[in-house]
Amino acid sequence: MGRWGLAGAALAVAVTVALVLGAGSDVYAVLGYPDPGAPTKLGVNLLRLVFDLAGAGCLGGLVFAALFTVPQRGGMISPDGYAALRTAGTAAWLWGAAGLLLSVFDAADSAGQSVTDNLTPGGWLGLLEALDVPKAWLLSASLALVLGIACRSTLRWRTTLVLTALAGLTLLPPVLVGHAATNGGHDFASDGMAFHVVAAALWLGTLFAVIAHARRRGPNPEIVARRYRRLAAACWGVLAISGVISSVVLVPPGRWLGEYGSLVLYKVGLLLLVGLVSVPLRRRITRSAPDRYRGMLRLAGAELALLLVTMGISMGMAHVPPPNLLDRDATASDLLIGYDLPDFPSAWQLATQWRFDLLFGTAAVVLAVLYALGVRRLRAHGQRWPVGRTASWLAGCLALLVATSSGVGSYAPVTFGVHMTAHLLLNMLGPALLVLGTPVNLCLRALPRAGRGEPYGPREWLLGVVDSPVARWLSHPVLASSLLVGSLYALYPTGLFQLVMQEHWAHTIMNVYFLGSGWLWFWSVLGVDRTPRRVPQLARLGVTLGMMPALAFFGVLVLSMSEPIAENYYRTLDLSWSVDLMTAQQAGALIGWLGGEVPMLLVLIVLLRQWHREEGDDDDADYEGMFARLESTRS
Repeated sequence: MGRWGLAGAALAVAVTVALVLGAGSDVYAVLGYPDPGAPTKLGVNLLRLVFDLAGAGCLGGLVFAALFTVPQRGGMISPDGYAALRTAGTAAWLWGAAGLLLSVFDAADSAGQSVTDNLTPGGWLGLLEALDVPKAWLLSASLALVLGIACRSTLRWRTTLVLTALAGLTLLPPVLVGHAATNGGHDFASDGMAFHVVAAALWLGTLFAVIAHARRRGPNPEIVARRYRRLAAACWGVLAISGVISSVVLVPPGRWLGEYGSLVLYKVGLLLLVGLVSVPLRRRITRSAPDRYRGMLRLAGAELALLLVTMGISMGMAHVPPPNLLDRDATASDLLIGYDLPDFPSAWQLATQWRFDLLFGTAAVVLAVLYALGVRRLRAHGQRWPVGRTASWLAGCLALLVATSSGVGSYAPVTFGVHMTAHLLLNMLGPALLVLGTPVNLCLRALPRAGRGEPYGPREWLLGVVDSPVARWLSHPVLASSLLVGSLYALYPTGLFQLVMQEHWAHTIMNVYFLGSGWLWFWSVLGVDRTPRRVPQLARLGVTLGMMPALAFFGVLVLSMSEPIAENYYRTLDLSWSVDLMTAQQAGALIGWLGGEVPMLLVLIVLLRQWHREEGDDDDADYEGMFARLESTRS
């Protein structure tokens, strides 16, 4: 790690200890339970520091192996990638061990009890059943241990892409049930903290991997330095934006001079220092340093020290409850969905009551911009791209934005009729329009190929995903249909929908599933974009015709239900206005039924046109063949 890194680690530990001990027992008194004692408090926060460092090391090693090294023939990782993968595996074991210990220490800390009083299986299991945060640590620990096993057993580049995504997800469970997930604005705060934590781990972990690469004087220093510079700059931007959003929610106006607000300002200052100093130095090293390894190590050491001190401040902030957590005036809807809706969902409110969704709204804007840049690149090279495809893609992005960030998205959690409208946009109309934009074909034409002997670029990463066995399996029309329709019957007629709506993270996963399953179905059935398998035309028509009665029967099933879906959840919201639950449910059933048939008819039209075109091509080919045979007989 070097002298700078060791100094930064020591400062991080010192800052964590000072902030935890300096907070005293006031935090626990405000929250209403006793001080668990210094060993428990220090244990929790120092284990969090280990957990975050190990998680960053695992994620960074996987990112380096997947995106910074040159795969060998047959899709095997290179020796340099193998070294990074082994480091990621070691970090994953430490990550899992820290998570397991945190499930014990955090349970005791959250209950205001000494950890020594809860070392018995009975005491720990009792707290684990009652508290959410220890469950999150246990889930992350389990996933980290799976990563440790996988990193030891895999040698293929494509597998490292899957493990990289899994490592990013492993970071999230403790974040999604922590301080940011409570009280008003927790939808903004939770999503902002999720972006924040992943960006910080990605930056710090990749920095670990770059330092290790420079120490062993690995190949392609120019490419490694250039890619790290771009990644670090992107992470710095995400950290800045997400940190501002989360801080504004967690620290109300007039509370910035308190303990939590002061820590936020210190952290912001350090991040600004890293950005202002490191960005120009990285560019200078990338372009002109005669000994790139020495320059990389010097810069990386100083940057690592600053990042570690920033992480120490974050550990102290985790021990101090944000002012927003202590807000006693929060309404029931603030606690459940993060905001209040004082007005009835009229057409005007649905059109004007916008609340930007940090995950889906950002995705809609970024996808639209990237698509436009791809089209622009094609035109710059003298290639044409159909206007209809561009219009379809942008309309799909708009559908995603409306479903999650407009008044439709705002009111979707509080009334079933609006929820089904958002569901239709996310699960049917939006994916259909996005697939008709043929984004995979656009990327394959617009993105440059990686040079010989260079690490793979975005084009190769996309092909690695699209042509993978997992994508081939998921894109089978029968499986895609089961995922699309099965979710309707598994979610709404059962009690699962009520459980999902009570937690922001579960609601987000539900929306991701809606969008993903809809994309898979239209991607596999429409056949207009690059897919891992080619499905016969007749089979695609049969699958589409089979979907229509399945959707209709679901609408009839919901219409015939005698009890409201998620009745307890809707009544717990305690809104100032009311909607008859059964009336809203029947409206939602009709919206889902009739609205779901429209995309199916769109698919039928597209498939019939394709079939007619293919039949015409076959007839032309037969005619030309017959004409050629006649000419040959005459001669």
